[in-house]
Amino acid sequence: MHILQSVLQIIVALVLLNVWLLRTQQSTPYRGGGAGSMKAEFAFYDLPPWAMYVVGILKVGVAVCLIAGVWLHRLVFPAAVLLCLLMLGAIAMHVKVRDPLKRALPALGMLALSIAIGLLSMQAQLRGI
Repeated sequence: MHILQSVLQIIVALVLLNVWLLRTQQSTPYRGGGAGSMKAEFAFYDLPPWAMYVVGILKVGVAVCLIAGVWLHRLVFPAAVLLCLLMLGAIAMHVKVRDPLKRALPALGMLALSIAIGLLSMQAQLRGI
């Protein structure tokens, strides 16, 4: 199980880093309201400009913790919980602006993966790994 958890952590971390460090200025079919960039997406959600930076710092921090968590296991559960909360917020924003379900699928997928990582982490902690 530890290998599965580590693989999921790396996948989720790489996706977060890709979106928040490499693709912030790119359009994707999943951006809220069809926005052409991360900044435009947060504006479409009627969020203040600083919110994008706070969310970005939190998500990059989660990614770093998930990668480091392969060796420092105590980082994983808090990172997974924070990512769950962030993904719930992302899903809420898609619902708020009445986006089609397709646009919320990445957030739903990341929510499912972060729940799985959190549960696997809890299970490992209970077993003393």
